[in-house]
Amino acid sequence: MTELSPAAQAVYDAAFEPWETVDKPELIAAAALRAAADELAPLNYEDVWTDGRNLQYEKHDPVREKLLAIAAELEGGQ
Repeated sequence: MTELSPAAQAVYDAAFEPWETVDKPELIAAAALRAAADELAPLNYEDVWTDGRNLQYEKHDPVREKLLAIAAELEGGQ
């Protein structure tokens, strides 16, 4: 196999690394989707300054949320 990009390698590893792989295809697919979400739409935080305090909150990314929702649906079907 040719050398993969870091993003493709992360998805491949999630699906095929021995400690991640299980015998249920839906769990393998869910792991790959979670890795894809991390690579394509990483969890981001946005800084908000109020009254001299720095607060952080998680920015919602609709792509990330959709990928994670599909992964959760697959995992729920165990």
